[in-house]
Amino acid sequence: MDTGSGTLIDSAQDSLEENFMMRKTFFAVAIAAAFAASPAMAQQKLKIGFITTLSGPAGIIGKHMKDSVEVALDQLNRKVGGLETEVIYGDDQFKPDVGLQVAEEMMKKNGVDIMSGIIWSNVMMAVQPAVNKAGVIMVGTNAGASPLAGAGCNELYFSTSWNNDQTPEAMGKFMQESGVTDVYLMAPNYQAGKDMVAGFKRYYKGRIVDEVFTRVGQPDYQAELSQLRAKNPKNVFVFYPGGMGVAFMKQWSEGGFRGQFPLYSVFTVDETTIPALKHAVLGQYETKFWSPDLKVPASQKFVADFQKKNGYLPAFYGAQSYDGIMLIDSAVRAVKGNVKDTKGMVLAMRKANYNSIRGKFTFNVNHHPIQNFYLLKAVAGAGGKDPVMEIQKTVFENHKDSYYKDCKMKW
Repeated sequence: MDTGSGTLIDSAQDSLEENFMMRKTFFAVAIAAAFAASPAMAQQKLKIGFITTLSGPAGIIGKHMKDSVEVALDQLNRKVGGLETEVIYGDDQFKPDVGLQVAEEMMKKNGVDIMSGIIWSNVMMAVQPAVNKAGVIMVGTNAGASPLAGAGCNELYFSTSWNNDQTPEAMGKFMQESGVTDVYLMAPNYQAGKDMVAGFKRYYKGRIVDEVFTRVGQPDYQAELSQLRAKNPKNVFVFYPGGMGVAFMKQWSEGGFRGQFPLYSVFTVDETTIPALKHAVLGQYETKFWSPDLKVPASQKFVADFQKKNGYLPAFYGAQSYDGIMLIDSAVRAVKGNVKDTKGMVLAMRKANYNSIRGKFTFNVNHHPIQNFYLLKAVAGAGGKDPVMEIQKTVFENHKDSYYKDCKMKW
């Protein structure tokens, strides 16, 4: 009897343990399934790679971009799309090969989910193919190379800035309508410089005295300015961003050209260069899609928060970068945190369903914004402070770039 009773007890215990293990397994599988079924739980941390120029004279542009990304993160409580977010910053050193190397490292070593940033068109042309080929979405926040707006458009590439040609198109239109009869053109010799000249000539139909393309990053323009003086044009149009703009404008002023030749520019006089140029820029005309004085709620909040956090006025480079993070945020929320749903992310981004610093806008078929462009003028700052750029009038409303018809995407 004792032996028999022991066997029955052991058998009952075995049965209970087996039942317990089955229930434990069932609950484990159920919990795992619940996690897998919830896109919001599919990823606990979002990694964004942000490439810009953080060293050398052009580093001031990268600083505006990085500081603006941080403002966006602060406003989102450091959670893009509701996910804990890490932004990994990379310095391209103003070099296409370095930019590509940084992008590949971010994808392979850091495992970034989305790539963004990039100032220079030649860097973007090196980085974008590799990023999109890897199946990673690229949100460009400055570079506007024309091939990417046309035949080279890609489902995984979005821009929160513009196509290069659009800003000089606005200046060309303004100068044409102002009765300017001839103009001398100058720009650095790379993709953006060529795009700027092409865009300007698309809307300006007066006489082109000459076109001069200078070396990228060139610090001295004395020879070119002497050549310009010899040609004696009635007007001059230039594109010299960042440190190039500071060098050119200083030599322009010091050489006595300022009072002799009316100068019009794009991406040359802005919040990154004014602190170095001071009152030498007064009266300068520029065209842009955005300015710190734009009366748009999202823009005004961005500018106020940026100034409070950083103590200086943001440039358009920063506004575009802030917008890039907000675009990503809208897409991640739309897919409920499942950033592996690339198709869903793309569909969400196409809606531009977020509060942009430019106001409500739509993406064109090539994933470039359809937006307004304004004429700006450098005027004296309040209380003797540095000059500021003020919007004078709207040159284009809902302006489309000139390459979208070459883009074969259908949506």
